[in-house]
Amino acid sequence: MGLSCANDVATPLLDQVRGPDDLKSLDHQALCLLAQELRGETLRVVSETGGHLGSSLGVIELTIAIHATFSAPRDTIIWDVSHQCYPHKMLTGRRDRMLSLRKKDGLSGFTRRGESPFDPFGAAHSSTSISAGLGFATARDLKGENGHVVCIIGDGAMSAGMAFEAMNNAGTSGRPLIVILNDNDMSISASTGALSHHLAAVRQTVGANAGNFFENFGFDYRGPVDGHDLDTLLPLLEDLRDTRDGPILLHVVTRKGAGYAPAEKAADKYHGVNPFDVATGTQTKTQAKAPSYTRVFADALIEEAKVDDRIVAITAAMAAGTGVDRFEAAFPDRAFDVGIAEQHAVTFAAGLAASGMKPFCAIYSTFLQRAYDQIVHDVALQQLPVRFAIDRAGLVGADGPTHAGAFDILYLANLPGFTVMAASDEAELVHMVATAAAHDDGPIAFRYPRGEGTGVPLPSKGDVLPIGCGRIIEQGSQVALLSLGTRLADCLKARRLLALEGISVTVADARFAKPLDAALIAELVDNHAILVTVEEGATGGFGALVLHHLANRGMLDGRCAVRTLTLPDSFIAHASPQDMYEEAKLTARHIAAAARNGLGTARPHADIRRSSRAGQQELPTRLHRAEDR
Repeated sequence: MGLSCANDVATPLLDQVRGPDDLKSLDHQALCLLAQELRGETLRVVSETGGHLGSSLGVIELTIAIHATFSAPRDTIIWDVSHQCYPHKMLTGRRDRMLSLRKKDGLSGFTRRGESPFDPFGAAHSSTSISAGLGFATARDLKGENGHVVCIIGDGAMSAGMAFEAMNNAGTSGRPLIVILNDNDMSISASTGALSHHLAAVRQTVGANAGNFFENFGFDYRGPVDGHDLDTLLPLLEDLRDTRDGPILLHVVTRKGAGYAPAEKAADKYHGVNPFDVATGTQTKTQAKAPSYTRVFADALIEEAKVDDRIVAITAAMAAGTGVDRFEAAFPDRAFDVGIAEQHAVTFAAGLAASGMKPFCAIYSTFLQRAYDQIVHDVALQQLPVRFAIDRAGLVGADGPTHAGAFDILYLANLPGFTVMAASDEAELVHMVATAAAHDDGPIAFRYPRGEGTGVPLPSKGDVLPIGCGRIIEQGSQVALLSLGTRLADCLKARRLLALEGISVTVADARFAKPLDAALIAELVDNHAILVTVEEGATGGFGALVLHHLANRGMLDGRCAVRTLTLPDSFIAHASPQDMYEEAKLTARHIAAAARNGLGTARPHADIRRSSRAGQQELPTRLHRAEDR
């Protein structure tokens, strides 16, 4: 069917929709017109807010058909990942708030239980919908209730092990459950793997054998059908609604970015966009003052790989997001996108390491959480030198708490034999890539944030850092700020604020959460009235490790006051990164306040012993050299 891409069309039908029940009074022709209006409204909104465009445009007709057929929230509708949920939000009473999308105190870019009863299950990571849906279906049956459960999952998400586990369980349960496979042959990038090839073959196949893969899992397979054709979708979904004989899988074929030419022509189908001009598709981008951390990582890894053919890069369906696409362009035979399969990615890397290769496993902090058992069992226990490049460390802004890298420090640094680093700027990241490449004594990880760097000069080649050695950046005498990661810049700002009050501050860059620099910590404790640790991670991480170290050595016994600044014990809602760090109380003024307040309670006559290293300030020309302090 023809698809409209206009964003300036009137919306008389959409204006009448206050909730999904309003769709049930519209005839077939009106629903087709509604699809045009909804596509135009989606373009209008996302052109102003930015966000996930291509996936939302690809499910316009499917969203209308689902809500016209089923009765949410009485029926349970679960969107896998849910980055495609913008049309769903507009049809479920949230249209008037769509311009607040992904902004502070505004609508989430994903489904969220606390936002609407039409969002029964929150998401943002992939491949959870069938498992959750089976949970809802089981609860329904145990309570003797009625209602349908519908799960919409993409072909990329279907490739993950969790989706297979759920199908394996659901297929033998006999419980009524509808799974809609939204097959657009895309994840964020093009889909990869054998399942992708199978679905491509199915799309070309007409006949009883097309769905055998899913039928062997115990599902009644229907399809493939055109996911943009309401003439087909509406009667088919009505038939599925009236069938209650066990799990059903409906295979719909859609186009990511459908109905908007710039999106359909783009390689990523406008998966995630900045605000843009609808007429041309040109996105609004501020001029970067420095390269992104992701690009710095990729380029540094390429340089290391030029001189070491054992270096390989692995990612899990995030080639562009992690920079592995740049590495692949340079070394196509040494880059591996394994699909949405973080568990497999880690153990695949472990096998490579056990065979003498140097695998760099590049995965976002929150996505790496999905592979924790593999990190422990397959990597750490065997002391295999897998290198973990952890992107999106700390608070990430509009994607909110589902993508905030808060926990990797504590879940990695507590593993025996693990080396854990955090880059304070992009030059340090180059050194940490070189350090990881040279490190063969067990697993090693380095974390870095989303976004552009600080603008410091980049070394042409990274230096190998001494393991477990930090550095003093600025020398003072009263307060010691020990930073892990990119809060170092705010620590330096805090130093300037405190200097205006006559308070002398030392600023140090820990570099390593594990092993700790015991000599540096001793120097800071011995020569200052208060030590403040600062990190972009949850409680139980770097600060806790420092406290444990000090307590076990009797260094907390009246010698120096200690404060730890971490992310709060709460999930911080989406906002700008600046607003999120303000809420987390990790800005320069909060760091200064913690130091000032702690200094006021420190013992006035503490025994401060100056070591031979005290008073030595690192020269500016040495700030990014491997020689420490």
